[in-house]
Amino acid sequence: MTLSNSDARRLFLHKHALAEPPTGSGKGADLLDLITRLGFVQVDSVRTIERAHHMILFSRRPAYRPQNLDTLLEQDRSAFEHWTHDASVIPTEFYPHWHIRFKRNDALLRKRWSVWRRGGFEDKLQAVLDQITLQGGCGSGDVGDEEKRGSGGWWDWHPSKTALEFLWQTGQLAVSRREQFRKVFDLTNRVIPEQLAQTTPPETESINWLCNAALDRLGFATSGQIAAFWATISAAEARAWCETELTSGRIIQIGIEQHDGTVRKFFARPDVETQATEAPQPPNRLRILSPFDPALRDRKRAEHLFGFHYRIEIFTPAAKRQYGYYVFPILEGDRLVGRIDAATDKTDDSLRVTAVWPERGVAWGRGRQTKLEAELARMARFCGQSGVSFADGWMRSAK
Repeated sequence: MTLSNSDARRLFLHKHALAEPPTGSGKGADLLDLITRLGFVQVDSVRTIERAHHMILFSRRPAYRPQNLDTLLEQDRSAFEHWTHDASVIPTEFYPHWHIRFKRNDALLRKRWSVWRRGGFEDKLQAVLDQITLQGGCGSGDVGDEEKRGSGGWWDWHPSKTALEFLWQTGQLAVSRREQFRKVFDLTNRVIPEQLAQTTPPETESINWLCNAALDRLGFATSGQIAAFWATISAAEARAWCETELTSGRIIQIGIEQHDGTVRKFFARPDVETQATEAPQPPNRLRILSPFDPALRDRKRAEHLFGFHYRIEIFTPAAKRQYGYYVFPILEGDRLVGRIDAATDKTDDSLRVTAVWPERGVAWGRGRQTKLEAELARMARFCGQSGVSFADGWMRSAK
């Protein structure tokens, strides 16, 4: 069985909640259902328009506002913050399957951090726990009495900050809230509902859950992509799971036509062809996506499936950037049709567009420009700007 490239794109976007019209309240149960469907939403600190996690949710729910996520995290406790491939917001119902990560982190980080960090963090573990137990939640600047000099980067944490992060990475602490994006940690039993915090499935059960949940959210995947989805289990564990499921008939191998016409093998559910047929046709509106959107975070997969080559250039020297510091992909229907360099401009209270680059072969006519302006107007309201402005020479040629 082989899925055409157009069917594969449509199914993939449907799995990522980008194939239906972007409607819904974007709060409460609707917001939690969206995050559960995606599996997680990556958290990132960069803010040119809005931070990545807010952009991801807004692109699917235009009524969403950042305080809606705070409610889930800090009041309802129906979502928590931890790691997948990166820092992420995750439905709290998944928490029991994070115990496998906590256990593995304990052994791994004790070994790594004793070499990487400024030594002695293990001697600070109990002191940090005692401080939080007695005084309540705190951030990294509130623990320890060491000389806190240095760059402040992860490679130069003082011992008490290292202990704080270790306790979070191993599940003894949880993120209680953020204050101006600064994490505030508290004891896990004060943040995570007791029943979930104390439920520790066997490793085999969690591995099975993690693989099933990854495949169901991707639609089709290699064993490596299944392992990378949550970034908790090893590639070997994902391969073994695929072999077992393939033998049992619970998954099959399928060919997926890539953007260049070649066919690659993937694992999928036996009804994948029906899923692809029934997936809705993505609406023909423009959406500006975060560079960390779950549909795009695997850059190679996006390139193979959509023919869209994207690399974030934050860490590229300005003179060597091909596009810009923080450029957003533009989705139209089931195609990635361009990219845009835009940011809030405090000097004139606008969402300022510096440049738009259509992809090769994409004609940027009046109809497409009207759709872009409509999306930018929605985005300006979302980030609290009064309007949209365009820099001179903003329309660029495809590269």
